[in-house]
Amino acid sequence: MPLRWLLPALSLLLLPACGRAPAPDQTSASTGPTEAPAPVVQRKPQAEIDWSPVRLEAGDAWVDCSADYRQGDGRPVLSLAYVDLRATMQDCRATGLLRLRYKGKITASFAALAERAGKVAGDLGIGKRILDIDSGGGSVEAAIRAGDAIGENDWTIWVRGDSVCHSACVLLLAAGDMRVIVGPVGIHRMIRLRSSATSRKELGEELRRISDDLRNYLERNGASIEVYDLMTTVPNRTLRILADQELEAFGLAGPNAVEDDLDRIRLARRCGTEFLRRRDNFRRAYEQQCVAPADAAHQDVADINACGLALRERYGFPDPKCPIESPMAELDGAVLAMPGPADPLAPGAAVSPDTATGGSQEAEHEAGGENASGVATP
Repeated sequence: MPLRWLLPALSLLLLPACGRAPAPDQTSASTGPTEAPAPVVQRKPQAEIDWSPVRLEAGDAWVDCSADYRQGDGRPVLSLAYVDLRATMQDCRATGLLRLRYKGKITASFAALAERAGKVAGDLGIGKRILDIDSGGGSVEAAIRAGDAIGENDWTIWVRGDSVCHSACVLLLAAGDMRVIVGPVGIHRMIRLRSSATSRKELGEELRRISDDLRNYLERNGASIEVYDLMTTVPNRTLRILADQELEAFGLAGPNAVEDDLDRIRLARRCGTEFLRRRDNFRRAYEQQCVAPADAAHQDVADINACGLALRERYGFPDPKCPIESPMAELDGAVLAMPGPADPLAPGAAVSPDTATGGSQEAEHEAGGENASGVATP
């Protein structure tokens, strides 16, 4: 049975980013007027981003500033260059919400999309981010890279009823702060499609090279090591669809346990223990009335969202003191009104060549047997 699991969104108030951004504005005020700086969304440390020219080679992406996917998926993402992504996301400053829809394989170019989308959204002050995914799998290495970017930038991940999340896509779920899953999630053994192995021993040695990275990735994201076991035992020609109870037990559904622990400490300090008590009460009621009602089989993400938004008012949310930290705040379109750094693309700002075209060339890993140079679960 598909999972009906949406738990309230936690805070998107993050630590300052330390990754390389396109060139900052170093022009003095005397050179001319500049655009008002975007609100800052504090984030966890962002790894340095390679802005090399790259295009989506095995999927398509769209950007929308609304959580209502029934109205469409928004504007297509035609370029991964900083200036182009910024132009595509610009309108989402008004709502404070970005929904990134992606349909396709998990490849190096998708990982670049995940890294760059989080960076640009932060620069624009867009604090609410939803990855609306539909993927049959791809490169494990690319999924780990994309997952690290997702974890650093606090994304809610959706798998809608008309979508799937198979193979390497499962690793993305491990990284999400919140996981809203309705469509099927499946897993099987990873393989190296362009492997030169001629024996079981050689193939095992190839796969062992990424085993430590995969185990460490699952551990730092609070996912069960059983996910790794399935990725090394379930025959590749089959697909193991994970049951609702397994998704929960494996740490792939609902709130991310690692992030939740960190947030509880911070929320108690910022919003008070009474806030936490109301949030916990809301969660319990939400699970009973919205996640698993009698007619759950006929629900999709939009129905679950509507139920939760109506229910939370009974518990005093959004909270006047802590609206951003309130349950399901990613659907409110709230923007943090905080002073931020100068906009690198404001009039008169200095723009580096990397900003316009990207940084250094990245390795290309594709899945599904096409030009595959990495470990993939097609």
